[in-house]
Amino acid sequence: MQLDHIPEINTQKISHKLLDEHQVQLDMLRLDQVHSHISGNKWFKLKYNLLEARKRGYDTLLTFGGAFSNHLYATAAAGNEYGFKTIGIVRGEKVLPFNYTLAFAEEQGMHLKFIGRAEYQQKGSKKFQEQLQNEFGPCYILPEGGSNALAVKGCTEIIQDPKAYDYLCCSIGTGGTISGIIEKAQNKAQVLGFSALKGGGFLYDEINKLTQDHSGTQYANYLISEDYHFGGYAKADAALVSFINQFKKEQDILLDPIYTGKMMYGIMDMIEKGYFKAESKILAVHSGGLQGIIGFNERYEKKNLRILGS
Repeated sequence: MQLDHIPEINTQKISHKLLDEHQVQLDMLRLDQVHSHISGNKWFKLKYNLLEARKRGYDTLLTFGGAFSNHLYATAAAGNEYGFKTIGIVRGEKVLPFNYTLAFAEEQGMHLKFIGRAEYQQKGSKKFQEQLQNEFGPCYILPEGGSNALAVKGCTEIIQDPKAYDYLCCSIGTGGTISGIIEKAQNKAQVLGFSALKGGGFLYDEINKLTQDHSGTQYANYLISEDYHFGGYAKADAALVSFINQFKKEQDILLDPIYTGKMMYGIMDMIEKGYFKAESKILAVHSGGLQGIIGFNERYEKKNLRILGS
């Protein structure tokens, strides 16, 4: 798929008795089908960054993430597909054998450097990034999660017609995806973000900064729900896993437990509680990340929690 191309995205109608009871329409935008490995929102976040890296003559991408990072996974795949060398700065100690995410990244040609959590906190500093450039040579540096002004630009291409819906919903990690959706909506629809992180109130500042950096504007057409993080990033319980498995059975759509599963649980709970008025039209963005299910099942095996169908 060419980087200057805007991919065609399928929209799937969700059928459920709860939607009928509350007279609400719910559709899902299937970003998980955009690319087999540069999954979901990651393709849009990387698109203009890769074009910029190529324009500026870089042949190496360097970025940051945890051991189960969807961003590292996608950046490694994008580098392999579009002709870039890749370097991943991984938070924490090196543990062998690698989990599925890191093994895949390495297979795609990504060089992995593991650093301690205290040092990792310096990832955004100019001094630390200069040290990395001295170590690895000239690199195009992407932030953790890939969220910057160029990522926002890419994510404005996710929603084709915001006027068709009353609500646009997506999960939030670092804020890049929702920032692009907020910009595209521009008060034509209300944007609802579902924080995957515990204590996600800080995301308002992050989102405002991202939209300001990209377009010089801050927006008020969005709200962040902090009620469906299930204990924090990559945390889950039996209720969430059961919901994801039931959703797959009923809708034939697999959800990941880190982002989209929590968002969909939240949307259905809010519908049941009457948050959306009758005749509301809701679009939920499936942001991909399904490879994370493998690592999730490994981590939660002892708790007898398993997502089926992956």
